[in-house]
Amino acid sequence: MDHLISRQMSDQPKILDARGWKLLAALQTDARAPVKTLAAAAGLSVSAAAERLRRLEEAGVIRGYRADVDLGAVGLHVQAVIGITVPQPDKQRFLDHLGGMAAVQECLHVTGADSYLVRVAVAGMAELERLIEDLNPYGETRTSIVLSTPIPSRVPTPSG
Repeated sequence: MDHLISRQMSDQPKILDARGWKLLAALQTDARAPVKTLAAAAGLSVSAAAERLRRLEEAGVIRGYRADVDLGAVGLHVQAVIGITVPQPDKQRFLDHLGGMAAVQECLHVTGADSYLVRVAVAGMAELERLIEDLNPYGETRTSIVLSTPIPSRVPTPSG
């Protein structure tokens, strides 16, 4: 298996060998885990794991450490994905506007009919309606309300 992982990762930084991927997986499972626990999961010594973590941070592979917040538990009961087509001259103004909106969780610049897909979380339908009305001057919107998350965000693996 390790030789297969090495072959698939030929374009990855050397730090991402099979043990590096195991270290990343353990870190994403529990970013608060002690280095000793992460090292054991990756089959590394504590000092080797700490060094690899430092190198992964310096290389920009690890961009930060975040809490996984249950949005409903903090009163944000409605999640939606809003597709929007924004004319080229307005794109930067639109992005600047989005950057100041607390409800915006993520914005993806995409190909296809939409210019952007915007993931939002709000307290209720009235807030979602106001948010969509706030975005409408920038372009045509299409909104999908999230019913559930059958496959949550995943830990990356060497094969993708």
